[in-house]
Amino acid sequence: MIDRFHQSLAADHSSLSRRHFLKTSAALASGLAITPIAGSRLAAAAPLKEVRFSEAVHNLGYINLYVGMHGGVFEKNGLDMKVSAAGGDTQTFAAVLGGSADFAIGDATMAQISRENGGPGVVVGTVVQRAHYFGVSKTLKPITDPKDFKGLKIVTSPEPNTNYSVAKRLLEKAGLKVGVDATIVPVNPGTEIAAMLAGQADIAIAYQPSVAAAEAQGAKVVFDFSSYIGPFCNTGIMVLPTTIQKDPEMVQALVTSFEEASRKTYADPAFAKQVARKEFPDLPGEVVDKAIDAELKYLIPAQSVVTKQDQWKNLMDMQVYLGNAKGTISFDQIIDNSFAEKAVASLK
Repeated sequence: MIDRFHQSLAADHSSLSRRHFLKTSAALASGLAITPIAGSRLAAAAPLKEVRFSEAVHNLGYINLYVGMHGGVFEKNGLDMKVSAAGGDTQTFAAVLGGSADFAIGDATMAQISRENGGPGVVVGTVVQRAHYFGVSKTLKPITDPKDFKGLKIVTSPEPNTNYSVAKRLLEKAGLKVGVDATIVPVNPGTEIAAMLAGQADIAIAYQPSVAAAEAQGAKVVFDFSSYIGPFCNTGIMVLPTTIQKDPEMVQALVTSFEEASRKTYADPAFAKQVARKEFPDLPGEVVDKAIDAELKYLIPAQSVVTKQDQWKNLMDMQVYLGNAKGTISFDQIIDNSFAEKAVASLK
């Protein structure tokens, strides 16, 4: 089965199913290649607890993480963050399953499916509280009715990444059949905009800062998924129960840091822009600033790390509809808000 997984992944990322991922990822996770992004500076006053942290893809939806790192929030709470980008939602949770990461942020459906299949996984907080995707095009006018996606070629990351899922559900809810009434063109995560600009599709479903970079090249946002979907646990903090049992103090410090960083992001947009420019130095500063303005305007980064029931319900409704999850694990079983609630209480 592992050989078939490798063949499938090499041939076409879009052929990877979520259930197939869960059967193979634990065995593969220890061998995943993940690209180092950044690490915190060691505080001189006291040794810090090293935290191996996996993010699905380096993007500005995760601005709370970067604000916390550059603002010294994690260090203040005793953590030395070693952050790596895994390359997608499946890979980031696989890193946790395989033991190469203590925490992962990405599509929290991965933890849900793991539990449904008898595996481990707990969600201890929310990092992105709205669908952080925008439909971007150089040729289309703004789309107000999802039925107007009929006849279009739409480029997204491959299934099971979240932007594929939100695009597929939008089409099907509008009565459009994928592959007949509209076509989804899967590409490697982070290359959606380039594919659209190259003429492979009419519209790209992408996230920041790629969206702002596309606008600088003459493209326009023609559809806003954050408003269309509403409250949505787009990105959760995933961890294993054994990690919680072994080191609850580390889990609490991490969740508290995210709560502080979330508040700082909204309270000090100028600092968030400074951080974003450091994280994406290859982009023009004004492009990065515009991306942060859009993130905050549409309330995409979590305002609090607490996972709310309506956010989770909208995520699960989508995944159950698409057949990616069964929805048999209740909110209270998969979501552990105890650390987030303590964080909120400690910061009042």
